Amino acid sequence: MTFPILSVIVFTPIAAGMLLLLFPAERKTAIRVAALTAATIDLGLSLVAYFSYDVAAGGYQMAEKVAWIPQLGVSYHVAVDGMNLPLVLLTGVVMFTGVLISWGIDDRPRDFFAFLFVLATGVFGVFVSQDLFQLFFFYEIAVFPMYLLISIWGWQVTREYAAMMLRLFVFVGSVIALVGGLALYYTAGLRSFDLMDLQQAAQAGAFDGTVSLFGATIPFQVFWFPVVFFGFAVLGGIFPVHNWSPDGHVAAPTAVSMFHAGVLMKLGAFAALRVGIMLLPDGARYWSGLILVLATINVVYGAFIAMVQTDFKYVIGFSSVSHMGLVMLGFATLNRPGLTGAGLQMFSHGVMTALFFAVVGMVYDRAHTRDIPKLGGFVKVMPLVAVAFIVGGLVSMGMPGFSGFVAEFPIFMGLWQRQPIVACIAAIAIVVTAAYILRVIGRVFFGAMPAEFEGHIPPISVMDKVALVILAGILILVGIYPAVIAPMVQSGADAVLRVLGGA
Repeated sequence: MTFPILSVIVFTPIAAGMLLLLFPAERKTAIRVAALTAATIDLGLSLVAYFSYDVAAGGYQMAEKVAWIPQLGVSYHVAVDGMNLPLVLLTGVVMFTGVLISWGIDDRPRDFFAFLFVLATGVFGVFVSQDLFQLFFFYEIAVFPMYLLISIWGWQVTREYAAMMLRLFVFVGSVIALVGGLALYYTAGLRSFDLMDLQQAAQAGAFDGTVSLFGATIPFQVFWFPVVFFGFAVLGGIFPVHNWSPDGHVAAPTAVSMFHAGVLMKLGAFAALRVGIMLLPDGARYWSGLILVLATINVVYGAFIAMVQTDFKYVIGFSSVSHMGLVMLGFATLNRPGLTGAGLQMFSHGVMTALFFAVVGMVYDRAHTRDIPKLGGFVKVMPLVAVAFIVGGLVSMGMPGFSGFVAEFPIFMGLWQRQPIVACIAAIAIVVTAAYILRVIGRVFFGAMPAEFEGHIPPISVMDKVALVILAGILILVGIYPAVIAPMVQSGADAVLRVLGGA
């Protein structure tokens, strides 16, 4: 029997979380060490899975399948391909660095890490799920701890409002997507929630029928695609249901912001691709124009709103909305460059935003303010933090030599093939992004340091330094040597294209 590496990756965090609850609350150092050990194990296993994948063979690998609720056709089925395996590695990286960044948390660290690990299990579970019921099961596990992590450990000014907004928006979106998922299940007539079975049914024409509504006859895929896709895309931050996201970023503690922007938003985008586009390709083609419009608004609007923010964390929050719009633009192209770029962007953006929010957290913890006009000169006392933010900024601007360029260039290639005008409009965001990133770098890290901070800014810890080096190093590595990830993602994009009939 082969080693069930995916199951171990999925359930290690929640098992560690349960064990942490057995620790006496006052043994905070032991709790932190145990949390870091669990995160290290998961990161190590994620790396093993990543480098064990046979890119030349492609397709789904490392599969595990066990009957779960056979009466309903529900199975525990996990597998990885070129599109979701990089996201598994991304989750392992964010989990590990999130624990490092949270080393100084003194308010109930046992409970904090336990909830964070439950969240990680939900995220891992969604990415590797090959059963629709199982996907929804882990989807809810991933979302619920966010409410508690924000409302208990978040920024006191807005944490309750932000946590409730996040929970309501995402809950409504997931319920809408669930209705669409049930429509697929019953229409396929297979009594199986297995995504591979549903995909085969789709290719055999199971979803080629029609829906009657108020006397009108609508193709089944045209009717149900927006229900499924946009239900999941709420978590991906698509316009106009994006406004819960920046508030959630700002209110969350640093590690939770890293998870929120770095991983959780990818959950919605990935599920929209895996369930919406791959099971309802005709619907995807029909609605791709609307997705192009909404995603373009995401990209440009998010960049302009980020430019006028004075709160350091809100800048990154709206920047995240803008860059997730690029993922949706890549999906909407329905061509090879666009889909490949979208997959690369999910990984690159995940690492980049984790780095950004780690930097914001370090600055705020020492200055006790995020008001950009009140900051300045931090490069003198936190040079590594300044360098890390500059690296993230270059990624955000899509500069060659960094992962942002590797991801964004194929997206714009795909956009130009699909609709050159949209590509030109979306490119406005590149200029705006450069403007607000350079503005933040100049005002926060350079210039004169305010007198009240002189001699009162403590250095960052070794744990913080390790986290920054890992995140920044990945962004540089992918930019200099894209072959470490691009062929894998391209194999995943090719699988999507086969479903789309080579569109």
